[in-house]
Amino acid sequence: MAESRARLAILISLSGQGGVERMVLNLVRELARLGLAIDLVLIREESGHLADLPAGVNVVRLGTRHSALSVGPLARYLAEHRPPVLLAAKDRAGRAALAAREKAGVDTRIYIRLGTTLSEALEGRSRLRKWFRYRPMRRLYPQADGIIAVSRGVADDVQTITGLDGSRIHVIHNPVITPDLHARAAEPAPHPWLSDGGDPVVMGMGRLTRQKDFPTLIRAFARLRERTPARLIILGEGADREALAALAREIGVGDHLLMPRFQTNPYAWLSRARLFVLSSLWEGSPNALTEAMALGIPVVSTDCRSGPREVLDGGRFGPLVQPGDVASLAEAMERTLAEPLPADTLRGAVRNYRAEVSARRYLETMGIKT
Repeated sequence: MAESRARLAILISLSGQGGVERMVLNLVRELARLGLAIDLVLIREESGHLADLPAGVNVVRLGTRHSALSVGPLARYLAEHRPPVLLAAKDRAGRAALAAREKAGVDTRIYIRLGTTLSEALEGRSRLRKWFRYRPMRRLYPQADGIIAVSRGVADDVQTITGLDGSRIHVIHNPVITPDLHARAAEPAPHPWLSDGGDPVVMGMGRLTRQKDFPTLIRAFARLRERTPARLIILGEGADREALAALAREIGVGDHLLMPRFQTNPYAWLSRARLFVLSSLWEGSPNALTEAMALGIPVVSTDCRSGPREVLDGGRFGPLVQPGDVASLAEAMERTLAEPLPADTLRGAVRNYRAEVSARRYLETMGIKT
């Protein structure tokens, strides 16, 4: 019998436990719930998130480890299965999809999802390095049926880089707030610090890399502790783990810092924090910040490009401080702990980041009817 459901292929390289992987798989789950037949086409598959896929999602493994090597296998997939629409997550996957479509000679519509401000990520790199990264985007992106940006800032960035007409670029908020978010948040406390009634817990969350600038958070936390008792938990995994632990010991807060490794349920941790802090140097759309607000947790953030200012409505729902400003971050943390916004106010501020709202916007933008 012919497939009667609307079909969508989603192309992604799963290379860890980061926000992109989490958001794309949130989208997969929600689209499947809305009745789509989905092929999840994998360039790489190194992620614990795959275990949570709905049973009906068809996983297609290309057998490669890099986007540049995936063009041939992807072209064969497109020629054989001819999905009407393919959504590619990230720039390199999108460029591979465009090349594969040309090679296969099919009419699959291709949309490219972008989740970061690339110009900010390349800040400080040589002009030649930037040229090599931007030139393929300028050449290939006009061939895409549309670009989907996770925030207005990302949309403006890609338009500046590529020169595309603004009508070709669509802003769709990430599917951050999933139907099971609050149930997962209500699971038992995973560590005594979250249930012992002791000093308030400040939390950071994300990959332990330069982008998240956890050294600034740790230094600001040390200043905060000079004025008020507190404990700091940073959830995440990455190359900077040992350096961060050494910094905490060096400035005297090692005993007040906990860095658990990857957690399958970060929400049971996050929901019990007294404050969430985003210390990033840049973001596309800050998922952890949005999740904290959805759980009613007060927040402080750096005013980095490009997402926090949008999520916090210019500082209305939480203080914004300059990236790398230790003193201002510590002061904002102290002020917010003392005078937090009501939980309902924070939850209401991020209602448009619900997974169903996001998924339906994707369907509308890509012209898919369920």
